[in-house]
Amino acid sequence: VVQKDTQGPYAEASSLKDDVVRSVRGMPGVAQAANVTYFTMQVRGASVVDRYYLASEDAVDADGWFDTGDLASFDEAGHLSIRGRAKDLIKSGGEWINPAEMEDIVGRHPAVRQVAVVARPDAKWGERPVLFVELHAGHALDVNALLNCLHDKVAKWWLPDAVFALDAM
Repeated sequence: VVQKDTQGPYAEASSLKDDVVRSVRGMPGVAQAANVTYFTMQVRGASVVDRYYLASEDAVDADGWFDTGDLASFDEAGHLSIRGRAKDLIKSGGEWINPAEMEDIVGRHPAVRQVAVVARPDAKWGERPVLFVELHAGHALDVNALLNCLHDKVAKWWLPDAVFALDAM
């Protein structure tokens, strides 16, 4: 049983399985794409470590929550999905862009063997995304086709400023 609590500043869900309560919460609004709000995930429960081996500081906050560093989202049914890592986000003009989301979409294109979206410094926006692809043998780079697969799936300002094909990644 998963129950989503939307009261207060956190999104929170709990599940009871094998008499062990596992909870997850996060601060909403870290990044948005296609009407999905991501948050940085925190967990607590009997199997969550309080402190790393030989560390002098606790790994959990005062309430026992451990920050996993993961980006997550809840769907309408309350299902939790891990969407990437918070430290991999690209900050462009004060807004967050999730490169893993774009990599997942572009990686489904039949011409693409491997894909990476990385941040490039930008004088105006701070950072902007750049798309790198390794294509399957016999395929040529079609920038418009790769960018078109992102349209209607991510915000327009998420679209990469440049696309490069590499021989190998």
